Amino acid sequence: MTTTPTPATDDAPSPPAPAPGRNAVSTLRPLVLRLHFYAGVLVAPFLLVAALTGLLYAASFQAEKILYADELTVPVGDRELPLSEQIAAARAARPDGEIAAVRPSPEPGATTRVLLSGVPGVDPGHTLAVFVDPYTARVRGELEQYGSTGALPLRTWIDEFHRDLRLGEPGRLYSELAASWLWVTACGGLVLWFTRRRAQRKLRGATGRRRTLGLHGGVGAWAALGFVFLSATGLTWSAYAGGHIGDLRTALGQETPAVSATAGEHAGHGTAGGAGGDAAHGVGLDRVLAAARAEGLGNPVEIVPPADATSAYVVRQIQRSWPVKQDAVAVDPGTGQVTDVVRFEDYPVLAKLTRWGIDLHTGTLFGLVNQVALMLLALTLILLILWGYRLWWQRGRGSAFGRPVPRGAWQHVPPQLLVPLLALIAVLGYFLPLLGIPLAVFLALDVVLGEIAHRRGRRTYGPAPR
Repeated sequence: MTTTPTPATDDAPSPPAPAPGRNAVSTLRPLVLRLHFYAGVLVAPFLLVAALTGLLYAASFQAEKILYADELTVPVGDRELPLSEQIAAARAARPDGEIAAVRPSPEPGATTRVLLSGVPGVDPGHTLAVFVDPYTARVRGELEQYGSTGALPLRTWIDEFHRDLRLGEPGRLYSELAASWLWVTACGGLVLWFTRRRAQRKLRGATGRRRTLGLHGGVGAWAALGFVFLSATGLTWSAYAGGHIGDLRTALGQETPAVSATAGEHAGHGTAGGAGGDAAHGVGLDRVLAAARAEGLGNPVEIVPPADATSAYVVRQIQRSWPVKQDAVAVDPGTGQVTDVVRFEDYPVLAKLTRWGIDLHTGTLFGLVNQVALMLLALTLILLILWGYRLWWQRGRGSAFGRPVPRGAWQHVPPQLLVPLLALIAVLGYFLPLLGIPLAVFLALDVVLGEIAHRRGRRTYGPAPR
């Protein structure tokens, strides 16, 4: 007759060492279990915040279309007015600030955005978007805008909370910590699920902790690939890991190319074409836009005026939905001639993958379908976290805190696996410091506390009811 082992505690006596001949996964499983447990308990709150704010962010694209419909859309007219007239109307409404960029109406029924920087009362990192009816030049409204995707106040607020809890640079550590550990918990969960006996994975007839474990493990296994993707793409613009990724791309010659904004010998000459002041430098925006169209830059585009008398206009496509449109040209303000061209098709491989990965992460690559998929993934992560905490509670059979997974699992990992594992942790500590450093601290504490308990004659390892 066999009995079901009770959940082990750090004070329980240690079981015999693993029998010879166990495969690598079997010897690593207890260590993965302990790591997955503590990562889940300690990092899950950060992941929960990231999942909740990510869910809201994915939904904010459609919410903006409804909330700001008056600013974004107009009745379709017979003919669009010259861009210079639309800019003149925006400048008349808001003479303060300088024109940072202009986004002509991208499609019938959409407004033109004139983006102003240095406007009093507007965040220095944002611009003020003045929305102009392209058919009548009537100003429809104005809103703060942030980022290359043109986020308006609702999406900006959610984006900043998702990225840094609206705490600035110190707050970015939270999101980097979450992104650094998400793939670890996902991959660890996969190892635990697929090394679990097949009969124990079945949900039919299961109750209590076994049913919760089945839901947590089964759903997590299906969603793991999505979590790994979110983790990898989220790290590309993190504070520390993102810097290392950027350095690696630079070393490999895989940076995102930029169009040269240096103008020719006629820069600074010519008359201002129409109203708009700083934006109508030289030949004016109408001729600049025509030159970009002649190079094949279709909607949507953004026109950036020259930064100074020696600079050119830069016109770039800003479509991040599939198919991606990211071509860019520089136009000499004195002659209206294109002086440089960069095509997205000529981007290095890693630059393209980074662009696609970020756009897929933010929900722009495939539009509404992409956003719905992200919302489902965020909801899945929230459920997994809640099930994980319930497992912790059930492990302790209703006690105030769940019983911890026993320590000392590293002692049963063969040296030929343990040494490479430690080397991998060292590498991760450099490239992903908010993963490697906490992981190294965890292992060091596990060794020290395990040794202390061992010397006191306590059991530091026991079978886990997993």
